[in-house]
Amino acid sequence: MPSNTIGTDGTITRDARSRYRQRSEDGAHGAFEAETKRAGGSPRAEVEVDRGQAPADVAALLGSADEVVIRRRRMFDAQRLVQLADTYIPAYVADVAPTVAQLDTGAGGIISRMADAGLAQTDVVEDVTQVPASPEQAEALGVEPGALLLTITHIGRTEDGRTVEVTQHVLSPGWTLRYGVPLD
Repeated sequence: MPSNTIGTDGTITRDARSRYRQRSEDGAHGAFEAETKRAGGSPRAEVEVDRGQAPADVAALLGSADEVVIRRRRMFDAQRLVQLADTYIPAYVADVAPTVAQLDTGAGGIISRMADAGLAQTDVVEDVTQVPASPEQAEALGVEPGALLLTITHIGRTEDGRTVEVTQHVLSPGWTLRYGVPLD
């Protein structure tokens, strides 16, 4: 199945057709690590985990303003910061799958830990938009404040329709997103 690639010019092509199925290959701790290694890159992440309130737009997607586990990640290919990813997980999910609230979530990352606890994501929607970089995002990603950045909002739901994860990925410049549509 297709994979992500890193071009000689540093352009990253994120191929969504395979990323969630191959998230634990070779012990990877999630899709980003697996796909970056497969592309010949050197993935690493700086992770912070806390509990708190989700922003209003995320709370609306979660269907609740209750407390969430917040995983903030700065994701690198070698020394180059390539994305910021903030994940919001309902507290009840962390009660059932406590590893999602730890820094090291093990092979396959949080999606695998949720599945292990009976909360497998069977429906994923990703909305891709452009948003103006906040001053913090601009400084981290080396762009001017207000520069338009691609943002992917990942919404993961269980078979019974419960939203168990919302992740907002803010991508550095130089990404291509690839999605496939079956034509049956």
